[in-house]
This record gives sequence, structure tokens and C-alpha cells, in this order.
Amino acid sequence: MQTTGQMFSGKKALILGVANERSLAWAIARELHQGGAELAFTFQGDALEKRVRPLAESVQSTIVVPCNVADDAQIENLFSVIREKWGALDYVIHSVAFANREDLEGRFVNTSREGFRTALDISAYSLLAVSRLAEPLMEGRGGSIVTLTYYGAEKVIPNYNVMGVAKAALEASVRYLAYDLGPKKIRVNAISAGPVKTLAAAGIRDFRTMLAAAEEKTPMKETINAEDVGALGAFLCGPGAKRITGTTLYVDSGAHIMA
Repeated sequence: MQTTGQMFSGKKALILGVANERSLAWAIARELHQGGAELAFTFQGDALEKRVRPLAESVQSTIVVPCNVADDAQIENLFSVIREKWGALDYVIHSVAFANREDLEGRFVNTSREGFRTALDISAYSLLAVSRLAEPLMEGRGGSIVTLTYYGAEKVIPNYNVMGVAKAALEASVRYLAYDLGPKKIRVNAISAGPVKTLAAAGIRDFRTMLAAAEEKTPMKETINAEDVGALGAFLCGPGAKRITGTTLYVDSGAHIMA
């Protein structure tokens, strides 16, 4: 599905979490760009900068800012740049999550206190931190904040462990943020995507097995791709979703309905 016309002409979108051309955040960014939106990107570290900058240049982005979402000063600097260059913001695409590799293996009960804190801070609290600074830039313009989650927030997925708990916190945060920001016509939603081959997925043990199982068990007998997520992300930013907020929408070929 491609965004038609110039639905997002004149709109400004901040994209957090692009790692490479297979990232779900990049799929959404491309759809917004095709609809005429102007984009800003973040990266963390030299290795990701080398991947993100060429992608940003391919969509004529002039804002590419380092941002470790575990550091409030870096988040504040990011929004300082956006205020200076744009003065306003319409969309935030939040696709940021992290857990230590050792906490994605073995038993969830063995998760360390620090590992738990790290996963919840980066994967869930970061949405609050970003939304708080986005709010004044979206005021009077409406706006849409979209984050990425996974079915492991609801059901036990082996080897997803503490990330499942972090995604559950993320989904609850979506609802509370939607309530807080709703009076300003700022919408907050989550996309629960089926398994897709991304850089983040590579950190999950036995991911290929998970992917094969998903294809077998879905009603449609197929997995999804990044473009499916991109299309839904663009929809949630567009006028067709102007009354949708506080919701988790699934794009998983129906996997979530199966026992």
C-alpha cells in the first residue's frame, strides 16, 4: 500500500529508532515522505549514524540528531533542534526498544534488577519522555504519536522475557498518554506487528523458529512485511484515524486471534 497524493504536505515528523533500511520505523518514514511530510531522524552511536544518514539524505531530511533515549539531556537537545529548525511538530514515530541479550535467554525469573530497569527505561519510559517534549510543539496542530509493540506484551513468547513486560508497560503508557494529551487533540496509538526480520529481531533467540511458526498459525497462512507496518503507521497519522487514540492496532495476519 502506498500513501496517495500529498496527504502529509507541510507536516513535520520525528522518527526515532531507524537502524537500517529494514527497520519498521523506516517503512513508516517512507510512507510519510511519499505523502509529502518533512522528516527528522535520530541515531545512537557511530555505527548507526553511518546507516541512518544515507537513508535520511534519500528522503531529503535536514535534521539527523544523535539521541540516546536513556539520557534526558540528549532528548532535550533533540527537541531544541526541532524547535529551532521547525518550531512545530505533527508526528512522532517511536520505535525504540532494548534489553540486554542475557535477559532475552533462559528464564524470565533470572532477570537482574538492572536488566529489568534498563528494558523498562528504554523501551517504555522513553515514550513518556519524548511525548512530554513533543506536546507543546503539537499544540494547536493536533498530532499523532505512534509506537511499536508486539504480542509478547499479552502472551508469553519464549525468549522474549523482560521485553514482553516492557512492551506491556508501553501499551499501558499509550492509554494513559492518550488520556492526558487527548484534550489537545494529540492522539497516541501503538502498532502490534507480527514478527519481521529486522536488526532488533536478530537479538531474539530462535527468531527464525518464531517466524516460521507465525506463518503456520496465522489465519492467512502468511507473515507480514515492513511495508504493511509502514502503511498502518501512515494511516494512524492521517485524517482517517483522527478519532482513534489510546489503541493498539494489530498487523499480524490475524495471529492475535488464535488460541
